[in-house]
Order: sequence, then C-alpha cells, then structure tokens
Amino acid sequence: MRLLDRLPELKWVKVGSILMTREGAPLVRGLIGRGLRVFLDLKWHDIPNTVAGAVTAARELGVSMATVHALGGRTMMEAAAGAGGTDLALVAVTVLTSHDPASYGQATGREAVALVDETVRQAKAAVSAGLAGVVCSAAEVASVRRVLPEETLLVVPGIRREKDTAGDQVRFATPGEAVRAGATHLVVGRPVLQAPDPAAALTQFVEEARCAVS
Repeated sequence: MRLLDRLPELKWVKVGSILMTREGAPLVRGLIGRGLRVFLDLKWHDIPNTVAGAVTAARELGVSMATVHALGGRTMMEAAAGAGGTDLALVAVTVLTSHDPASYGQATGREAVALVDETVRQAKAAVSAGLAGVVCSAAEVASVRRVLPEETLLVVPGIRREKDTAGDQVRFATPGEAVRAGATHLVVGRPVLQAPDPAAALTQFVEEARCAVS
C-alpha cells in the first residue's frame, strides 16, 4: 500500500496468485476502497461449477476484470460468463508469454505448434463463449484483433521499455508496439515495481502508450 501512495497516476492494479494467496480478499477490498480498479489474474481453470463460483465471489468483491484459462473449454467459459454478469469483465488467458513454440508443444503433447494460430483459435472460442476478451502476447495481438469484434478487450502482458530486461518473458513488446497492434489494456509489473523511481517509470509507460494512440 505504501507504494501506491507514490503512484498517483495509477488507476488499475493487477492482483495475481502470489499476492492473492498472501493477502486475500481484504487486500482487494482495500484497493477498491482507494478508488482503484482491480484486475484479478488467477487464471481459473477448473470444472464449470467451481469456476462460476469463483467468478461470483470476485464479482461480489467488486473486482473489475478477472481471468479464466481458455484451455478450460467452452462449457467452463460459458459458466464463467454467466456468473460474471455485466459488472465483471472476464478475459481468457490464451498462450502464456513465457512460452515459445517448443515449450508450448511440449506442454500440449504436440511437436509443432504455430503460436499465432493457437492463440487465434483460443481467442475466437473465448469470445464465442461470451467472454469480454482475451489475454495474449503482443506477438499475436494484431492477428487476434483482425478476427474479433471491435469491442473485444485485448489484454497484453509482457510489456517492457527498450531499456528493460526481458526477465522470464519470451514474447514481449514496448507499450507503443502493443497499442499500435491493437491492445486495449497493458500489463506492466516489474519494470515499474522494481524501478528506482516507480512513479517516473509508470509515467514513461503511460506516455508511450498515449503517444501510440494519438
């Protein structure tokens, strides 16, 4: 919470599995109480009834956006969409940005996987199931944008400035690259949180994204 006091421009906060496990619902309530919108990134992937229950709990908490995993299948995503209602934007995680074709092929038991084709396939299935959008890498976002309705949310993680290290991200991009490719929301973590001056770093990301829109 102390870091938030240094980031007056901040409007959204992503709460992932580590932070949610440590701090739980009280943290989410506290963030919302500060006027922030919460993106709950837990990538739910379970039987439809369980995922629908988790989505309902998130909606009742006041979460603005949350993730399910596209590989959970159509029935699971439809159940999630039904539980989310109109107050909670649900987006489906497609291919993680830590994957390359070889690692994704190994994880799915296939020898050769074209990540753009796989991402587009999962994205179309998610929107068809009633979800508001998808999470995908900047490498695939332009291809996804071309086949989905204009109002579809496209959330892109792995955002870095030119000077930032890649970390464990294999497929990453600058804010400008992602926005020009069609991203509607950018996810930035360590390049801001670990910066010597987090507020200045956040401002740089915001300005680069704004310049790409104008």
